[in-house]
Amino acid sequence: MTDWTSVGIGALLTAVLTFVLAVIFSPLFFLGPIIAGFITAYLIKDEFESSIINGAIAGALGGLLIGILTLFGVGIAAALIALLLAELGIAIGAIGVLVVIFVTIIAIIICGVLAAIGGAVGEYVKSHGQGEYVE
Repeated sequence: MTDWTSVGIGALLTAVLTFVLAVIFSPLFFLGPIIAGFITAYLIKDEFESSIINGAIAGALGGLLIGILTLFGVGIAAALIALLLAELGIAIGAIGVLVVIFVTIIAIIICGVLAAIGGAVGEYVKSHGQGEYVE
């Protein structure tokens, strides 16, 4: 069963961590969905398969949030350019929408897969961390 509270937290973490890591050091953007999937899986109380599914849903929703934020950014940029040059602004707006749709689909797929991997790792750590510590 889907734990929507954990999925919502994971989706927000996916969007925020991916954006922050992409801005600070772009080659590490892929760690955002993995960390968010790990946290999502660690928060839920269900079995292994459910953790992977919840992590993937959280990553896909986080990728959708990234796409929506990108759409707003491209829309603002196109509006500013349209103020200066009307024809160029309209063309950039139309091309920008197509690019954002493509980027959103790619972000949903990539974030979903990476968050599922993070969910599997989180469930593994959660299940193996409940035993006794042996030196």
